Amino acid sequence: MPSKRKSTKARLIEAALDLFAERGVTETTTKAVAERANVNEVTLFRNFGNKYRLLLAVIEDSAVFAKLVHALVEKANSKETVAEFLQEYAKESLNTLEKAPDLVRSVVGEAGNYPVENRLALGKGFAEANKYVADCLAEAIAASGAESHFSAEQIVSLLNSFLFGYFTIKSTAEGYLLWDNDDEFIESLTALFLQGIIAAKEHPATTLKFEAIEDLPANLVRSLLLQAKKLGKQEYAIVYVLFGAGLTVEEIINLERSHSLVEPQQHLLQINDGAVRRVPLNHWIMGFRYGSPTANPLTRWLKNRKDERAALFINDSEQPLSELELRNIWQLVAADLLTPLGKVPTVEQARQTWCVEMLTKGIGLEDLSILSGMTIKQLRPYAQIAREKAAIEQATNLDRKPSI
Repeated sequence: MPSKRKSTKARLIEAALDLFAERGVTETTTKAVAERANVNEVTLFRNFGNKYRLLLAVIEDSAVFAKLVHALVEKANSKETVAEFLQEYAKESLNTLEKAPDLVRSVVGEAGNYPVENRLALGKGFAEANKYVADCLAEAIAASGAESHFSAEQIVSLLNSFLFGYFTIKSTAEGYLLWDNDDEFIESLTALFLQGIIAAKEHPATTLKFEAIEDLPANLVRSLLLQAKKLGKQEYAIVYVLFGAGLTVEEIINLERSHSLVEPQQHLLQINDGAVRRVPLNHWIMGFRYGSPTANPLTRWLKNRKDERAALFINDSEQPLSELELRNIWQLVAADLLTPLGKVPTVEQARQTWCVEMLTKGIGLEDLSILSGMTIKQLRPYAQIAREKAAIEQATNLDRKPSI
């Protein structure tokens, strides 16, 4: 009897796997599965209860999914380096997904129709699989003498997200992928993880390379603000906010009028995008004053507005300014201007300049972290630049004094 029940379950799972792939989970009926397996529908209910529990059994027990994770990790563990582990795992994962693309698309695309219990069970299954892979990856990382600021489970979760995203786009869209084949994608993915997430202790150069910091000199900042003033009130206000509050492009385009908090002694900007915080808008920027809390380039722009739109900055159609439109404005402002390295200033350098100037004025890293939304670790390179500037200023002052 046990052998017969197992055989019946196996036939039902196999039939369900075929029908889920052919018709999708939602359109597949229990009656159709029972007929495909040559059993009556009551037998299906007795073995699985309902269609969604049958779906779980397909994922857990079918030839496609059974012991999948263990098999993937066993192959990956046979490799000698973390890079080879990642490449082998990625390769085998994509190969497995491609064995049943219709089923994968159906399971994911129709998941919103499943009962909560079923989705929780799926989530639990994914979490358990993720943990098993993470344990093996952690061993591989430790054996290779590497380290990471991310946990092994976070790394595997990121890796699986990249792999599944790539597979989904590849299997549903045409002409979009930037890689000619899977091998090129896997090579790029491995390089990303090794350079940005997992780094060898003995090779600091392989750690994540952050954007190079290059603050702008005072005369260039002055030129940028004057150039913006010539272009118009909104352009002037945007560049003023960039250098006066150190906001990112994303934060600026999400600002609304109500986020500009003007008081007699201070002008604050309420940031609700990303790190929620309030940031004071400086009126002294690199040695020059640009108005007061109640009268500055931003308040003048708002007073000049004739529309009733909520957005702080708008385009010609009175719609909120997009990131691309803001960057185009910056390009107009920065035209014909060069940094000391002979490059056109970037909009990101305004935030970098603000950070360095705030540190130069004496603000502590913890306080700047609160105002900027950046971590203290992210701010340490700025602190080094500020110290260098202070050292240069001190040396210059000493040079003015006659030696005894």
